[in-house]
Amino acid sequence: MREFMFMKIAVDVALENVLTNGGGPFGAIVVKEGRIISVGRNQVAVKKDPTAHAEMEAIREACKYLNSFQLTGCELYTSCEPCPMCLGAIYWARLKSIFYACTNEDAARIGFDDHFIYRQIALPPNQRSIPMVRILPENTYLPFNAWVSLPQKQQY
Repeated sequence: MREFMFMKIAVDVALENVLTNGGGPFGAIVVKEGRIISVGRNQVAVKKDPTAHAEMEAIREACKYLNSFQLTGCELYTSCEPCPMCLGAIYWARLKSIFYACTNEDAARIGFDDHFIYRQIALPPNQRSIPMVRILPENTYLPFNAWVSLPQKQQY
């Protein structure tokens, strides 16, 4: 079955990342029409970038390859269930489907626990552990108003 073949590749990318690149144990690929169009590996520590998760790297590369900010019709295969950040990017990219191997519980058992983020998202902004304070200068809505008035805009 093709899904197992692609998942094996994503898991192999994760393993190679740990053994040869010093990266985290996560790998992802984006597939379009049965062809791999991008490969991503966790590069958080290597790049000193907290957003350099395997899924994010694969999405960025696929978008570059397709010259589009949407990945409609594409599938993502990832060695582990996506975290909240990656899940948000997946929805924004409009991927067709996601296949994953390990669960977020599996990741938590080896020190990659994102359950606290899910709990924080559920709280009102003023109750989160990192303070979020709304500030409204007089120009707050000018960018939104300019966008609404723009006759030629690319919707997303």
